[in-house]
Amino acid sequence: MSWTMIRRRTANVALTAALLVPLAACGKGDDKPAADAAPTPKAVNLTVLAASSLTDVFKTAGAEYEKTHPGTKITFSFAGSQELAAQVKQGAPADALVTADTKTMDGLKAETGDATVIAKNRLVIAAGKANPFKIDELKDLADTKIKVVLAAPEVPVGRYSKQILDAQKIEVKPVSQEPNVRAVLSKVELGEADAGLVYRTDSAKSGDKVVTVDIPDGQNAVASYPAATLKASKNAEDAAAFVTWLSTPEAQKILQDAGFQKA
Repeated sequence: MSWTMIRRRTANVALTAALLVPLAACGKGDDKPAADAAPTPKAVNLTVLAASSLTDVFKTAGAEYEKTHPGTKITFSFAGSQELAAQVKQGAPADALVTADTKTMDGLKAETGDATVIAKNRLVIAAGKANPFKIDELKDLADTKIKVVLAAPEVPVGRYSKQILDAQKIEVKPVSQEPNVRAVLSKVELGEADAGLVYRTDSAKSGDKVVTVDIPDGQNAVASYPAATLKASKNAEDAAAFVTWLSTPEAQKILQDAGFQKA
């Protein structure tokens, strides 16, 4: 074999070895788990019992919370606060509770954690489309020609309604007493009643289906919305995180954009 051929073979062996070194190094690196890989978010399903008047705004708030808390799914159950209280006392599986009054929440201290008021609301008169009876103040509801619908007195909005009517010595004979504020509003929207007392936020969602008549602050009532975790929750830490979040600027903006007042 010539000296030239020997030099060529030696050079080829050296080149091959040089190419194999980085490949081997890459192979070793691939065997190692990625040190910076993000952990998979814990899957959590929260059930929140909430007052009927929170139906629309909580759907928006829940979607935002899920977006910023990957792995968390929130299911809402909406009803009158008195119905929600009955569910809690009967042991319904849930993680948190938000009512439309402090009285209902105070009656559940044995079943809940500490409550925090997250929003406030006020009452308005919801008059039928085009307001044919020209209702413009509370005393107009005493006219027996006007079919007025109210929430039942055990419902927070029904209790607030009775409070403001009694304070003004206005006697109203409702054609029906409904189990929650949404039912009252529906009666007016459908023309089954001429007027009803509802929360400002609910009336605002009806658009031109009803005419909203404001009630002066001096004749009105303020509805407070307390939120609390349920002691029977199997997701206590996550439930507490959601209740705390409801008081954050992000959640408060959603509530106030929907017409709720700052707590």
